[in-house]
Amino acid sequence: MRIMELIERYVYAVTQKLPQEQQEDIGEELRSLIVDMLDERMESDEATNSDVEKVLLELGNPRKLADKYRDQKRYLIGPEIFDLYLLILKIILTIVIASISIGFIIQTIIEPPNIMEHFIEAIQSLVIGLPMAFGWTTFGFAMGNLHGGIEQKDILGQAWNPSKLPVIPNEKRQIKRGESIVGIVIYVIILVILAFSSDYFGIWIIDDGFKGTIPFLNVQTYGMYLLFMMLIFGFGIIKECLKLVEGKWTYKLAILTTVVNAISLVAILLIITGGDFWNPTFVNELVDTGILEVGTDSFRVVTKVWEQSTLWIVILLIVGLVWDAVYGFVKARKK
Repeated sequence: MRIMELIERYVYAVTQKLPQEQQEDIGEELRSLIVDMLDERMESDEATNSDVEKVLLELGNPRKLADKYRDQKRYLIGPEIFDLYLLILKIILTIVIASISIGFIIQTIIEPPNIMEHFIEAIQSLVIGLPMAFGWTTFGFAMGNLHGGIEQKDILGQAWNPSKLPVIPNEKRQIKRGESIVGIVIYVIILVILAFSSDYFGIWIIDDGFKGTIPFLNVQTYGMYLLFMMLIFGFGIIKECLKLVEGKWTYKLAILTTVVNAISLVAILLIITGGDFWNPTFVNELVDTGILEVGTDSFRVVTKVWEQSTLWIVILLIVGLVWDAVYGFVKARKK
């Protein structure tokens, strides 16, 4: 192994779990420190792998050295991923608060006389939604922390050695934080809508003011499916958290993504293809309210679209989740 490669792998192992704004400065500082230590300890005119290994052994385990560079030690999740966990938690909690607040504003606009009722509902949603968002996020990062801890053999008492340094991953294998953050944001927004705004998920009837909603979903059975849907999208949040913690595509992560996607797909298919998930009287209600008239072209088009909507949702789900799994394996193959 080349000397500079060994040094860079050590620097990468130390800095990869530090906050992004610190990584470059600490990396340069650490390289200079290693060079200075080599100059003092070289047994010949040129440094050898043996000299570098002695210096790295003296510096110690990269994880412990990274802890020393932190302003303070925090162990709720683990010092290596705490800053990332805190960032994602702030984003998710902000989204939950914003979504529920926007829902309250919309409800107040369309039904001003019931503002106090809407306010109480918003408070109740926050009381339920914030702990739920905190719990899913924390659980996701805890799983990622456990996965990372299992792979660190020094935890089991084995002495650390420079030969155990991780290889710096190809840039094409690295997972951009923005991708996972966007995924988490989408899952959280869907969860908030499903849990707290399902009453408004349908066709709004507005005639001299808001008159009500013709729901897409079966209000009689929706509560029975809600818990399962929350679990499905909650595991989606966990999957994205694991991507953030891992930071790069590996075959293990690709397999995990495939398993989660497969379970989610089967569960969603069982739910939405059931005869009692969608509103069975949706088209009839459109006719009763005067939005549609039986026998017209618009009636035939809406009826056909409504009957085929489940099929198209299934197709989009299959394409999306299969692509997500295949994408992971393709990236994991990059050397």
